[in-house]
Amino acid sequence: MQEDFYDFVQINPSSRIPKYRQLADSIMENIASGKLTLNQKIPSINGLSEEFYLSRDTVEKAYKILKENKIISSVKGKGYYITRTDLSVSIKVLFLINKLSAYKMRIYNSFVEKIQSDARVDLHIYHCDELLFCSLAEKNLGAYDYYVIMPHFKTESLRHISYTDKVIEVLRKFPKDRLVILDNQLDQLSGFIEIYQDFENDIYHALNSFMPDLKKYSRFIMVYPMTSIYPYPMRMLRGFRKFCAQHDIDFEIIDEIYEDMILKKGDLFLVVGEGNLVNLVKQVRNENIQLGIDLGIISYNETPLKGLLNIAVVSTDFVAMGRMAAEMIQNNKSGVVKNPFYHIKRESF
Repeated sequence: MQEDFYDFVQINPSSRIPKYRQLADSIMENIASGKLTLNQKIPSINGLSEEFYLSRDTVEKAYKILKENKIISSVKGKGYYITRTDLSVSIKVLFLINKLSAYKMRIYNSFVEKIQSDARVDLHIYHCDELLFCSLAEKNLGAYDYYVIMPHFKTESLRHISYTDKVIEVLRKFPKDRLVILDNQLDQLSGFIEIYQDFENDIYHALNSFMPDLKKYSRFIMVYPMTSIYPYPMRMLRGFRKFCAQHDIDFEIIDEIYEDMILKKGDLFLVVGEGNLVNLVKQVRNENIQLGIDLGIISYNETPLKGLLNIAVVSTDFVAMGRMAAEMIQNNKSGVVKNPFYHIKRESF
């Protein structure tokens, strides 16, 4: 309530401390004591000026200090709001990811572990939804020191898209030196921190690393969900096709592992998605097929369980991605960095 705000904030006209500094300090003291709370609306510059008989310039100076420290932010047409109550932290980071998965959380956790101990990192998930992303981004614009974003979106037909015109329009509002783009590339923007996967060439080069052993298989099958609530980049398909074409490999692309699927000796599967991998391994075991001898499996993205099950993988280094992002923020760096991608040969190959 604005009436409560006026009761809490105190200005001493006889103090030698400038009134704008008194005003800013008083607001911060009341936030620290819990009298003013997160997302609470505070008076306008005109309202505060009239209540305390202060000049507009004095109030503007006080609000400028608070905005620079991310303590308040303004929402066009609505007014000023308190956006930070943890005044002891030195860095406040908004971490926006497209989905909650083991891979994304490894990036997030490595980022949090590396960033300063007195930093606050708020995690939000936008589920590949353009409207939800834009709402979260615009709502929090100006409230954080850094914005770490993984841009992956979906079309109405549930296909992957890296960005939309609206997403780019919103991201252009962010200070470039405060924006960190992870995992995917945004060709429409420049000047920010970017640590990306090259989905096409990463998979192409990783599969090349399996040669010449791959020649023992007669058909290469990629299991790639063409549509999904959380779709995968189409560039993965291009890298797979390019590899097969270069090596004159007989290949096929299917949406999923179907029940009672026909499995033949000499098949090699590149499997995208955990559910597809589980279904394929079940069928292989049910039919007493020997992995790595009769049939091969390579999975996309490493997890500890795949190591335990001896499943070969091609994967980006999720831990490195989060750690590098934190280091670039700490060292005040910008630039574009390709994230490491690797392969592991295991018994399933």
